[in-house]
Amino acid sequence: MSQNFVNPDQIRAWFSRAMSDMYKSEVPLYDTLLDLVAQVNAKTLAGQPELAAQLARTGEIERLDIERHGAIRVGTAEELANMRRVFAVMGMQPVGYYDLSPAGVPVHSTAFRATHEAALQASPFRVFTSLLRLELIDDVALREKAARILAARQIFTDRALELAARFETQGGLNDADAREFVAEALHTFRWHSEATVSLDDYRELHGQHRLIADVVAFKGPHINHLTPRTLDIDEAQAEMPRRGVSAKAVIEGPPPRKCPILLRQTSFKALEEPVWFAGTDGNAAVGSHTARFGEIEQRGVALTRKGRALYDQLLDLARSRISGAPNEGNAAAYMQNLQECFATFPDDYAQLHDQGLAYFRYFLTGKQGAESDSDLRALIEQGYIRFEPLVYEDFLPVSAAGIFQSNLGDKAQAEYAQNASQAAFEQALGAPVQDELALYQDTQDRSLAACLQALGVQAGTPVAA
Repeated sequence: MSQNFVNPDQIRAWFSRAMSDMYKSEVPLYDTLLDLVAQVNAKTLAGQPELAAQLARTGEIERLDIERHGAIRVGTAEELANMRRVFAVMGMQPVGYYDLSPAGVPVHSTAFRATHEAALQASPFRVFTSLLRLELIDDVALREKAARILAARQIFTDRALELAARFETQGGLNDADAREFVAEALHTFRWHSEATVSLDDYRELHGQHRLIADVVAFKGPHINHLTPRTLDIDEAQAEMPRRGVSAKAVIEGPPPRKCPILLRQTSFKALEEPVWFAGTDGNAAVGSHTARFGEIEQRGVALTRKGRALYDQLLDLARSRISGAPNEGNAAAYMQNLQECFATFPDDYAQLHDQGLAYFRYFLTGKQGAESDSDLRALIEQGYIRFEPLVYEDFLPVSAAGIFQSNLGDKAQAEYAQNASQAAFEQALGAPVQDELALYQDTQDRSLAACLQALGVQAGTPVAA
C-alpha cells in the first residue's frame, strides 16, 4: 500500500471512536455503561493478577478499553452490498453466517470485522449486520409495501459511496479522504426521529414484527447498540441496577467459568423514543418507537469445531429443561440448569488445549536449546513454548436472538421454519462470508510456525497438540 494511503486499521479506529462519541450523545445511558465497565474492569484486574498478566502477555490489555461491537439491520440486498464496500474501506470483512429465523427473528446476518490478529490488536471494532428477510412476511400486500418503501431510500450519502469507489480504484485513501470518509459514513448510523412512513403504515409493519418496523420505517440502519467489553459480566450485571439501569433477566451464553469460553452478553432494555410519522394531510403525527439499547459483553477463548459441538450440545440440554425461552420468570432455574449441564465442559486451559476444544496462540518463553526433532507437546512440557487463549471475536446465534427478543418484547415472538440460506445471503452481500473457525486456525498455525522457526525445529516434524 502506498505510503500516502492511511492504513484501514487506522480508519477503523477513527470510525469506532466517532461512532462511540455519537452514540454517547444520542443515548446517555451508554456513557453510564462505559463508566460501569471501566470500574468493573479495574476492580477485576486489581483482584486477579493472573488475568492481568495473561492480558498483558497477549496484548489484549491494550485493546480492552477501546473494544466495541455494534449492531445494525439493513433492508435490501443493495444496502447490504454497499455496507460491505463501506466496511472494506475500514479493513472489515464479512465473517460467519447466522440464521436467526428459528428464534422468531426474520433476519440473517454476518459480522464485519478485521480478520488478522495484528489488525484486531490495532482495532477490534466489529459490527453485527442483519439483513431483513422480506420473504418471511406472510402478508403479500405488506411484503410488497415494505419492498416499495425500502426501494425509495438511500442509506449512504453520495460522497460516502464516491470515497468507497475511490478506495476500490486506488487501493486506499489519503489522510484527507479517509477523514472525510469517516464523517460521511457516520451519517448512515445516526438516529432519525422522523419516520419515512405514516403512523398507520408503521403500526401495520409493527403488527407483523417489531423488527420489521424498525428496519423499514426509518431513513437508515441506525446503530441499535454499542457494546463495551467487560472482564466480569456477572459483576457488571449486578452493578447495572445500582446505577439505575434495568438489566435483562438472563445473561446470554455459557455460565460463569474460571476459564471463559466464547461470548457472554447482557443488556439494558430498549428505550421508548418519540418519533414523528409522515401525515397523509401534510401534518406529522407523533408516536414512539423502541429500538436502541445498551449491551455489555465478556469474551472468552474461541472454541474449535469439536468444542463448539460440545457447547451446542450442553446449551441445548440446558434449554430443554425449561419451558420456553429464558426470561424473568425462569431465570434462576435456567442459570442453575446451565451450571449443572456445563459441569462436564473442562474449565482448565491445559485441558481445553490438550483435548482440542479451543484455539490458542503460541509464544516463546525465551528458553533456548530445543531439540530439532521435538514435537509441540515436548516443547511445551520442557518449557520452550507456552500457549495463551485466543479470544473469540464473533457471535452466537442463540445469544444474538435472545438479545434481540429481550429488547423487542415478549409479544414480538414469531414462528418461522428453519430458513437458513447462506447462499441467498452471500448473493445479496456480493461476496462469500469467511469461515470464522478457519481464521482462528490460521492464527493458531501462524503463531506455532513462528515459534518453531525461531527454535530451529524442523518444519517437517510432526506437531502433536
